[in-house]
Amino acid sequence: MISRRRFFQVGATGALTVLGARELFAEPQVNPNGGAGVLVDLMRCIGCRACENACRVRAGFGSLPTAAIGYGAGDGKLSFQSRTFVDFRNGGTKPKQPVKRQCMHCLEPACVSVCPVAALEKTAAGPVVYHENICIGCRYCLLACPFSVPKYEWDNALMPRVAKCDFCADRQAKGQSPACVAACPTGTLKFGKRSDLLQEAKARLDSQPDRYTSIYGEDIVGGTSWIYLSDTTPEELGFPSGLPKEPLPALTWKAISKLPFVVIGVGLILSAIVRWRTRDGTEQP
Repeated sequence: MISRRRFFQVGATGALTVLGARELFAEPQVNPNGGAGVLVDLMRCIGCRACENACRVRAGFGSLPTAAIGYGAGDGKLSFQSRTFVDFRNGGTKPKQPVKRQCMHCLEPACVSVCPVAALEKTAAGPVVYHENICIGCRYCLLACPFSVPKYEWDNALMPRVAKCDFCADRQAKGQSPACVAACPTGTLKFGKRSDLLQEAKARLDSQPDRYTSIYGEDIVGGTSWIYLSDTTPEELGFPSGLPKEPLPALTWKAISKLPFVVIGVGLILSAIVRWRTRDGTEQP
């Protein structure tokens, strides 16, 4: 077990090295084309939850219980084991409109901008991925996400982790579509280049105004990799209201850019404490 003395020493040393790692705090680089994306046509969704089941299996948590599969079934929430789920909402043309939930993979993610150790990364390909070996468990990402997506492993007292959809980054690297998209039997989910999918969404909206009324994800908080096409308002689908079109990191960067200097200041203080407590090679009472 690390001693209090050793803790101070590590803290001071680690803080002072931040100056040499300021690239971690650089403003995020944005792919102008948005990378990969998914178009979610809610008018084609039948609420079968095949996407949810495929996600759980891929994450290693096993299939959904048989009783939980089917239209209107399920507990309807994101959790450490459920990185996506089908939410059944009242609204639209169906008595219970199924709406798939998962990380939206913002083009400029707030979770990435607030993470002080770069445990969350927005890749050029599109996915926002999580590096659990770097995470320090500060949970800033949970607070920063405008869609309340990241979940914490509260029942793991030893080494708790953060969990969220990673857009099947490993499958994408192999040229495969995300597991949820591959499992969808109705074509509700279409995977491809985000810019192309956005054009297709607009084309469907223009050609079938009696079927579709809204597109969500084009520019909210700077745009998201997941784009929803539906016959009702985003608020009726359960999306948060009042979000700006401006990317949230533009706001958080003003604070996070000062963090290296704050950490360095704390490091100097800790270093002074260590020196005082170890004068003459003996620890002071």
